[in-house]
Amino acid sequence: MPDSPVFAFVETGRGAVGLQPLLCAAELGLRPLLVTADVSRYATSDQARALIDRTVHAIVPADTADSASVTEALRPYAERSELAGVMAVIDYHVPVVAETARALSLPGLSPQAAHIARNKLRTRRTCAELGVPTPKFSHVLSAGEAVRAAGSIGFPCVVKPLTESASIGVRLCRTADEVAEHYVALTADALDARGGAKPDGVLVEEYLIGYELSVEVLVTAEGPQLIGVTDKSLDAHPHFAEIGETFPTQLPDAVRDEAAQAALDALKAIGHDFGAAHVEIKVTADGPRLVEINARMGGAQIGRVIHEASGIDLVREVIRLHLGRRPDLTVRRRAAAASRYLTAPADGVLRGFAGQELVERLPGVCAVDLYVTAGAVVRRVRNNADVLGHLVVRADTPAEAARWADTAALMLTAEVEQTPC
Repeated sequence: MPDSPVFAFVETGRGAVGLQPLLCAAELGLRPLLVTADVSRYATSDQARALIDRTVHAIVPADTADSASVTEALRPYAERSELAGVMAVIDYHVPVVAETARALSLPGLSPQAAHIARNKLRTRRTCAELGVPTPKFSHVLSAGEAVRAAGSIGFPCVVKPLTESASIGVRLCRTADEVAEHYVALTADALDARGGAKPDGVLVEEYLIGYELSVEVLVTAEGPQLIGVTDKSLDAHPHFAEIGETFPTQLPDAVRDEAAQAALDALKAIGHDFGAAHVEIKVTADGPRLVEINARMGGAQIGRVIHEASGIDLVREVIRLHLGRRPDLTVRRRAAAASRYLTAPADGVLRGFAGQELVERLPGVCAVDLYVTAGAVVRRVRNNADVLGHLVVRADTPAEAARWADTAALMLTAEVEQTPC
């Protein structure tokens, strides 16, 4: 009997959550490959190494910032007709995967669209030129330029890197000094969080007064398929860390539909022609405005809350799409789900978590996952990588799911011994 096909993931998230797409591929009868520049990023403990051994068919070394390197690493599998698909689940590697898929004649996103989505400046320029509502923005190459741009755009403003993900480096700046200081901080390191070269400069943007949603889309041969709109909860300024999601949105149909249309217009503007998209939208008094386009599935627990609410296994169906199959987007239940992320109250050393036994007594709790253990050095949340765990709740309606999830998040707390100043 011939071996089952292999399916390649170019890097992934860390820990058990990051390996979920590979587990899903294995459940589909595929042999998952992990293409990585550094497997030690994932094999951080004996437990993590054991999980990789159980999940991954083979580790494929490559320079994952270079599509030629990834293509050549996967070419032997393609030449043996074993390689069924290649996919990225994090933003940093979307363009490399698009180019690799094109080179190996596999289903994939337009490389041009992938590069536009990956770079926030290119996204801004492309969408603004084609009439998609966006905030005012300026690309700056020095601290002085950043301060002048902020003065023109108006305070407070948002200062952000061009190519980071997970809210890394995104900051609200209220004064010229804060703008200059943050420009210096963002440009101090030439490499991004995944070790890739950063493009020059940063973005200074108008601060949009409103609340944030995300629009989940899957582009198939039949065109864009709207999966739904997700309510997002963010931590307090000056940072923009995501601390929760509720699916589907609780908002009125008219607001939901207007936000969804803005997202679809943005995807059309950049030429997004294949695969998943997670489009962030700010709803303001003047209507929806584009925050950013992520040319991949929604991260963190968005796939999980969609599955709990609708029965659609988005991870599975995105993999099927990358296999060249038609995804099954049939809604099998009409419920709702919410996730909340656990954060540290201060910088310091984690002593443990309190309240898990109470949370597990709440109705509808589907998951409580803690990423760190006592003794870990933690910090007050600045970006999505700082969260300490998550919980997921399912209920009949979005309002109930959100209330139960908020209740659970208040009951389950991280106990931290603060670091002396």
